[in-house]
Amino acid sequence: MSTINPHQALIYLMVTMSAVDRRMGDRELSWIGAIVQRFPVFRGFDPERLVYIAQEAGELLSSDEGLRTLLALVKEALPHHLRETAYAVAVEIAASDLQLPKEEIRLLQIIRDTLNLDKLSCAAIERSAIARYAVL
Repeated sequence: MSTINPHQALIYLMVTMSAVDRRMGDRELSWIGAIVQRFPVFRGFDPERLVYIAQEAGELLSSDEGLRTLLALVKEALPHHLRETAYAVAVEIAASDLQLPKEEIRLLQIIRDTLNLDKLSCAAIERSAIARYAVL
């Protein structure tokens, strides 16, 4: 198992969240690009690498034990102070299409458990996304 850097880890999680329901919608994919462009955690990241890293994530997910391997790489790559950020970007992708199928809910639970995040912090992150995506 090779290692990845924190930027790759965050992108891997976003791609995984987008793909979990087997429908990588245009809205989710464009939102990944927007997050990479706008979130401070991606300062210094070359956006030209985004497609390549997303393809890496897809290849990894399609392999045997792909999700388990990907999550182990993500956990290893992320410093503790970025774990809530990782959960937040996953929530952003889940919320971006204004739907939350059970597969996405389950993956969020798996991410929370893998990164050893407390339920209260995760609930706050989720509630924040609900407020941002509210419609009339």
